[in-house]
Amino acid sequence: MELFRLTRKKYSKVLSGKGAALKGGRWNSAGVELIYTASNRSLAMAEILVHFSLATLPDDYIMLTLQCPDKTPTKEIKLKNLPKDWNIFPQLPNTQHIGDDFVLENKFLLCRVPSVVTQGDFNYLINPQHKLFSKIKIVKREAFRFDRRLFS
Repeated sequence: MELFRLTRKKYSKVLSGKGAALKGGRWNSAGVELIYTASNRSLAMAEILVHFSLATLPDDYIMLTLQCPDKTPTKEIKLKNLPKDWNIFPQLPNTQHIGDDFVLENKFLLCRVPSVVTQGDFNYLINPQHKLFSKIKIVKREAFRFDRRLFS
């Protein structure tokens, strides 16, 4: 299975959940390491784009293509099982607890979650503490430029 991650160049060499653990995110509390990835390149872009304007967008993004082993143990969070307010911004602790529990249980390497940004698409959370984490490989690094028309 291929997954995609759009990241700043200085963070593109190593996969770790340390960045997400600094402040937390929709699916993790501060202090809980988690790696956010997307099921396709467009979603990876959209998930970054919602946080910037053209004036504040850094120009050093790298698109990572990750390879996960076939039949990777994956937890699936279904939309129907999420709280009513799961997709508001800023996020509430209810979704953070879901991701925290995923990491703490340590049963699965991946967790498939619905995207807030693109309905019908899915993000994959990677648990860097899982015993199979070393099986995930960065197989491609490509400089990524945002099309300026996205901001017009």
